[in-house]
Amino acid sequence: MAKPTSINLHQKSRILEIEFDDGSDFKYTCEFLRVHSPSAEVTGHGPGEEVLQVGKQGVNIKAIEPVGHYAVKLVFDDNHDSGLYSWEYLYKLGQNYEAKWKDYLSRLQAAGHEHKELAS
Repeated sequence: MAKPTSINLHQKSRILEIEFDDGSDFKYTCEFLRVHSPSAEVTGHGPGEEVLQVGKQGVNIKAIEPVGHYAVKLVFDDNHDSGLYSWEYLYKLGQNYEAKWKDYLSRLQAAGHEHKELAS
């Protein structure tokens, strides 16, 4: 399993960049990480219980806290901080970023929510 060699938060652009020891380099928007939080608040307590996160376009990460040698806890400025992002989960999110982002936008639209891009 790949492990991070560097984690950089670009707060102004709201981008978290993670480089892994296999040479992979992923850039995640804070919104993407927030709406894909592995917490029960987002995933529910079982299949089909996922909770669609809306209105998270401007969310930012205010702290990154290491959890052992396997994960980080991301503390968002909307006070969400209950998801533990394992290296494996972050790697899979990075590999599937485009598909997961498109799926999220489709689910937002299907629920009657409009996604507005924020000006940088």
